[in-house]
Amino acid sequence: MEKGKGIMVGGRRWAVEFTDNSTAPSTRDFPDPPGFTRASQDQEDSSVARQKKDAEANWKAQKAWEVAQGPVKNLLMMGFMMWMSGSTVHLFSIGITFSALWQPISALRDVGKVFEPYKDSKVELLGPKLVFLALNMVGLALGIWKLNTLGLLPTHASDWVSSLPPAQEVEFSGGGLPLY
Repeated sequence: MEKGKGIMVGGRRWAVEFTDNSTAPSTRDFPDPPGFTRASQDQEDSSVARQKKDAEANWKAQKAWEVAQGPVKNLLMMGFMMWMSGSTVHLFSIGITFSALWQPISALRDVGKVFEPYKDSKVELLGPKLVFLALNMVGLALGIWKLNTLGLLPTHASDWVSSLPPAQEVEFSGGGLPLY
């Protein structure tokens, strides 16, 4: 090739062809320098990849435990809201109570979807799932307890049969003013 002349490739004057048509030996034909082996480089790459996978598995396990312990915040908030709503039957207390029942039920229904992003062959999800289930069952029990304190659960025979007299109150508490 003459100096200053372009190569005609596919009809374009200054195009560069990257295919190697020369008869020169390739870089694979040269021996590796002393102390360098391609196998060690492949091992280092595989150990780095293994470390990345282990780090990702640890991160997924940590996030799964965080998600599993998430209902604790909901329990505390819902308990405070139920305490603030009082023990009388009115619209606010019934709404809070049914919200306290609905949230754990929907969480229990969607356990698989909640832990789907953390599925991995190296991550054990049984513990976080059991903690998640237990905390949501506690939330469900809290809602049922509130239904009972509101008197909305049928707990006596008179709640089912109308001919029976209602249960007698065992205890009565009154105000601090004397009745004269």
